[in-house]
Amino acid sequence: MSGELKHECGVAMVVLRRAPASPGDFGGTKLSLLLEKQHNRGQDGAGAAILRANPEPGTPPYWMAKSASATPLADVLCAIGRRRLPNARIFLGHLRYATYGKGDETFCHPFVHGASDLAHTLLLAGNFNLTNAGELFGEYSRAGAFPTSRSDGYLICELIARGLLCEGCAGKDDPPNPVSAPTRRNLLAGLRSALSRADGAWTLCGMTGDGWAFATRDPHGIRPGWYYADEEVVAVASERPAIQAAFDVPPEAVRELPPPPARNVSPAGRVEMAELCPAGPLRPCSFERIYFSRANDADIHRERKALGAALLPQILKAADADISDIFFSYIPNSAQVAFHGLLEELFRAKAFPRFGQIAVKDAKFRTFIADAHSRDEFYKHVYDVTYGLVRPGRDTLVVLDDSIVRGNTMRNAILPMLDRLGPRRIVVVSSAPPIRYPDCYGIDMSTLGELVAFRALVNLLGDCAGAELRAAPGNASRDDGPNPLAPLYARFTDEAHCAEIARLLTPPGMKAEVRVVFQTVENLRKCLQPRPLRPFNPSTAPDCGGASIGDWYFTGDYPTTGGYKVLRKALLNYLGHNGERPY
Repeated sequence: MSGELKHECGVAMVVLRRAPASPGDFGGTKLSLLLEKQHNRGQDGAGAAILRANPEPGTPPYWMAKSASATPLADVLCAIGRRRLPNARIFLGHLRYATYGKGDETFCHPFVHGASDLAHTLLLAGNFNLTNAGELFGEYSRAGAFPTSRSDGYLICELIARGLLCEGCAGKDDPPNPVSAPTRRNLLAGLRSALSRADGAWTLCGMTGDGWAFATRDPHGIRPGWYYADEEVVAVASERPAIQAAFDVPPEAVRELPPPPARNVSPAGRVEMAELCPAGPLRPCSFERIYFSRANDADIHRERKALGAALLPQILKAADADISDIFFSYIPNSAQVAFHGLLEELFRAKAFPRFGQIAVKDAKFRTFIADAHSRDEFYKHVYDVTYGLVRPGRDTLVVLDDSIVRGNTMRNAILPMLDRLGPRRIVVVSSAPPIRYPDCYGIDMSTLGELVAFRALVNLLGDCAGAELRAAPGNASRDDGPNPLAPLYARFTDEAHCAEIARLLTPPGMKAEVRVVFQTVENLRKCLQPRPLRPFNPSTAPDCGGASIGDWYFTGDYPTTGGYKVLRKALLNYLGHNGERPY
């Protein structure tokens, strides 16, 4: 892996197939809308590039703006509005979301491979992470190149750009194309050469200086990508509702970008599909649909509601109280839609629950206190609480969250706050299953020791944990598995695992009893299926058998060989950092 793992970034591209009939800055406005509607995907960096059609020698062929300030997207959108670039045709934008530290503008997309020949100039942006960037870097260096960075973005841009220099590299089955044929041949050659050797997940958008645009996804469709095309424009984005809002079109007009062929747009505006490499089993990232993407997508909204409904039997069992003595609530804001599904399921069951918003996140809460003890005290107040809804000493409080990854916020901020209300029991509910394994395709879950589910496993193993974990990597001799930790997790029931997680989440001095409920993997697979809107029924919902969703962080079933390599590396790093007793 090339470095720290990040949350998913966001990408957007607008290609004008002909001069727009609308007055004003049509392309710049649409790109700005696509970026703004995906603002959840960009917190610490943003960038945009705009390519001219048929630039004159002596004039810049493209315009670019990047920002890594405290308000990066605002900076870039203002720059788009102020730019001076006549005859603009291709508009490319990117939002960066890095949860560990902040890189400078050098690491903001788009990346550029410049050349005096426009056909050899490449601009690239994407939502991606490679698991074998180190190997690709070595191959690139041994081939005689001199890479000036080890970042994924720079590397994949340079590898694709090499194909632009390779004359006569077209595949034998490529259809003839008289328009810019050399660039098309070489672009496809570069994409095939670079991406066929890459291991990881990606949605890439790019353009060449002479006017070709392309978009492509990884063979397993891990990272999302959507496109819309009409007679005037082709648009690509990471999220479907962003395109719907920008172009005022219904959901059925926006199609999923099929992995892994490239969708290309020629300088003349012709749209085509080009095969790059064999497709693998589809494994779209399910954690992204649970947590990261906006729920204003019709399918995601329906699936999140189903996730909330599916949890009801487990919740009632854990609450162990009469329905009149249970107060239902959620942790804002991404768990809200699942909470609606839970309430609807309660009403369908003829239960009439008491519910309301107990936790209120103070979005503007900031502190720069240097003293560690004082800072910890302020951290507890990131959330506010609604008083007077929970009856002290009598009620069981159920709070639904989207997921529990590390558990730090739950232990240090949320649970102490809820305990002030005086409930006899608090049931913390996660709409996602327990996250037992690191991710290597985009989510910031790369360190095993930070995952509360893994720490619970270590505690359950007890005195033999050190020896068991040191022996685990040796059980996996193949690049594609087996998963070295799966046999250790299988020793304990889900109930025992949840009980230990609850103990780890309980802060010192907690008065209320804490119980934890997680979504089951089986129900997750049933819920994340496109189907008509209807009440959730686990006995009749279709089961995809794990073949069409990505659930490796819950199951350890990685879609690529790089995933298993990363898991073993994460385990070895954990053991190395913690010595003889790894907990």
